[in-house]
Amino acid sequence: MTVSDRATLYLVLADAGKGGKLVAVFPDAQGDLQARAAVAGAPLSVFTQSLSVSEVALQVFTPDREKGSSESAAVAALAQMRPHLLDVAEVRMGGETVPAQLCGGEWLLRQGVPQVNEVSVDLSPIGLQGERGWISSLGRPNLVVEIVDLAALDALTLDGEAISALNRATGTTGLIVFTTGGPGRADLSFRAFGPLRGFPEDAASSNMLACAVGALGASGRLPGDTNLLRVTQRMPGQPARLSVQFGEVAGGIEIWVGGAASPVT
Repeated sequence: MTVSDRATLYLVLADAGKGGKLVAVFPDAQGDLQARAAVAGAPLSVFTQSLSVSEVALQVFTPDREKGSSESAAVAALAQMRPHLLDVAEVRMGGETVPAQLCGGEWLLRQGVPQVNEVSVDLSPIGLQGERGWISSLGRPNLVVEIVDLAALDALTLDGEAISALNRATGTTGLIVFTTGGPGRADLSFRAFGPLRGFPEDAASSNMLACAVGALGASGRLPGDTNLLRVTQRMPGQPARLSVQFGEVAGGIEIWVGGAASPVT
């Protein structure tokens, strides 16, 4: 289904056709972009400013404001531009340039090398047991903790004020709760909370997933026979499926995150 003003709707990072994020992809960046985004019929709209075989410049809007950058929007735009791009390209948006690569038919964007420290932290204020966690940062420090299994992860109900208090106490801005395994032979499942950043829970967060993978790498728990992970994000009612590529570099584990994007028909 196409929407007004030559946009095409893409479903990004969906899990078996459910959840994910809906993005309107425009092939140009002409005229009143905010007005075009307001009628696009999607929470995110991405406009192509320029395109070459190795670089694309994008502008991203919600229906009521310019967003600056969005990796979900970038993945959608890259999927549409695939015939015109090499398998390795650079994406410019929001004043940043991010490397992207095509891997198994999916576009992955470089997240970087998380800085990770293991910490002792009292998790009882948010209703979790244990005292082990990690502070993992890719520009914004997140508290990463592990839960026993997928059922416990899906049943998790956390209070935003309690999360905020825990973040303040640990000098972090977000909370990531993960477990190994998951549906559809997933290697990892997680949920991402950020009340201090203005969102109770995120449905598909590449940055926060990379921080969780960084914590696994710092504790020696990444697989040695592959450099790819399949991951589910388990926000209730809006599941997402993401792909991760990782590799050892000087200073830690370099991580790329992305996934599938398909036009809505």
